[in-house]
Amino acid sequence: MADLAEIMAAFGQALHSAGLPATPERRTRFTQAVLAVNPRNVSQLYWAGRVTLTSCREDVTIYDNIFDQVFQGVVDYGDTDSGESQPAESKSRESGDSLKANPENEAQENNTPSMNSSSTPGEQSEDQSMDEDDPPSLLTAVSDDEFLKERNFAACSQEELDLIALLVSRLPLLPPRRPSRRSVRHHQGTRVDMRATVRHSFRTAGDPVNVIVRKRRDRPRRVVLIADVSGSMEPYARVYLHLMLGAVKALNAEAFVFATRLTRLTRFLATGKPDQAYRKVSEHTPDWSGGTRIGQALMTFLRDHGQRGVARGAVVVIVSDGWEIDDPAVVGVAMRRLSRLAHHVIWVNPRKAAEKYEPLVGGMAAALPFVDTFVSGHSYNALQEVMAAISQASHVSTPMREIA
Repeated sequence: MADLAEIMAAFGQALHSAGLPATPERRTRFTQAVLAVNPRNVSQLYWAGRVTLTSCREDVTIYDNIFDQVFQGVVDYGDTDSGESQPAESKSRESGDSLKANPENEAQENNTPSMNSSSTPGEQSEDQSMDEDDPPSLLTAVSDDEFLKERNFAACSQEELDLIALLVSRLPLLPPRRPSRRSVRHHQGTRVDMRATVRHSFRTAGDPVNVIVRKRRDRPRRVVLIADVSGSMEPYARVYLHLMLGAVKALNAEAFVFATRLTRLTRFLATGKPDQAYRKVSEHTPDWSGGTRIGQALMTFLRDHGQRGVARGAVVVIVSDGWEIDDPAVVGVAMRRLSRLAHHVIWVNPRKAAEKYEPLVGGMAAALPFVDTFVSGHSYNALQEVMAAISQASHVSTPMREIA
């Protein structure tokens, strides 16, 4: 009989293959929940997994299908690594259901061979032998690159996320510009330099033949990145941490993360090598993958950093799905104050990529009226749109015109 670790690993792999972001951290939390609850029936086991492995409504359907396949006796959990299984019809979960499969399910399991959804049983052994001789290379997929660049971060494996992080580190980071108080001589200038023009007119008997004009110089505008690292944002937070590292070093940006509290990461990311920076980040963010207090985190940012100059005239990028466990009205108050301080506010919500997405979540609905640019940033290509929105922040901030 297989041990608990093997069962949990197979169940997590089946969820990941079906498109649910069952990261190693979530699988660990599920195992800890099972050990703590010690479920006596299928219903208790189902809810222990649902509260630790799902983060949105779309995940529930995938979770139900895979749970039925693994724990209701539709397929053998030991065969989940061979490929994605056929989706099973959802079954009722009465509180008295036993963890053991009933005899009818066992008979069905023995008589029904496990197969990959894209091949017949006869072809499966051939495909497996070919895979053993010539394993697929993720590097090849990235070099061809369209597949990985379009894929949602939440559906990527750890190896794919590492490769995406490598691509993110190579993104060109162009800071937004702002007009400086200083000016320089320029043939396209609009302001006449009277002193220089009069001085040069001495060469032409006092006649100002050559009118010298000046143009205001541009300077980089400050960029502030604030990322949500709560449980629902975990698959995206790791990628945006790499983006923060590059922005801090290339743009002198300010970096913050929050879950239940706000943590400033700028000095950790600005010094040392990437591995050292990430280790310091993990040591100083104990609330990573915790709950979400967007309003409280933004209020803390405004009180301790924003009003002291960090947010004044800056391009502020907030990465969050908008889930708030406190009063959403606090988010609205904080965003109103932030919009008055900042030059341009960009909100990145990976949930926006969903086809029928509507910003109805309390925190997102409260924040949206004060957002200038609303993007998804759920994939590598969408991340490039985020970078373009940062670099193209206009000199005059305008209200967001399009939400969908």
